[in-house]
Amino acid sequence: MARGRPREFDVDEALDKAILLFWRRGYEGTSLADLIDAMGITKPSLYAAFGNKEELFRKAVDRYAERRIATLDAILDQPSSRCAIEGFLMMFTGAEAPDGTPCGCLMVQGALVCSPDGESVKDDLLSRRMSNLKRLCERLERWRADGDLPADTDTESLGRYVITVANGLVVQANGGAKPEQLQKVVRQFMRTWPGKRDESPAVAEICAA
Repeated sequence: MARGRPREFDVDEALDKAILLFWRRGYEGTSLADLIDAMGITKPSLYAAFGNKEELFRKAVDRYAERRIATLDAILDQPSSRCAIEGFLMMFTGAEAPDGTPCGCLMVQGALVCSPDGESVKDDLLSRRMSNLKRLCERLERWRADGDLPADTDTESLGRYVITVANGLVVQANGGAKPEQLQKVVRQFMRTWPGKRDESPAVAEICAA
């Protein structure tokens, strides 16, 4: 049996390019022509390697989520909830990383605008965000158990509060708010944070990192 022709492109590299495009434009704001151009492949190659646009998007989100969870876990692993939550929220203030990675969150921006045809994508992203909320609430519970948060803290409500602020920052950033403006919003939010204030040099250094 004759073998098929080997792919003439790097699948992971092409997928990374798709991630960036979906991240910046959202699912419905990204056309198939945009993807083909950004990924540097032909339409038949895209379908052969990734399936249709929705299947490609899900693969892109899977790859994105795998990396994001590692970053989130590293942030939430800090002993100080105040430092961790401030660092988490600063990720959504609109400043692109030095390597050109977009600001915000693909799981939020990917479905900011979705027609009925995109409901399955919207539902999938909602499920993923709920999983991240659960992860955050579990960490808040551990901070409470460790005495970093008050014993009467409603961790589920506090977690939803944090996620609501994060989502609002994404929308504001996409609407044109400047990073420095949104960073002030995060600092204002942190003034109400119930976690302990630890002014020791070691903790201050962690928070400033």
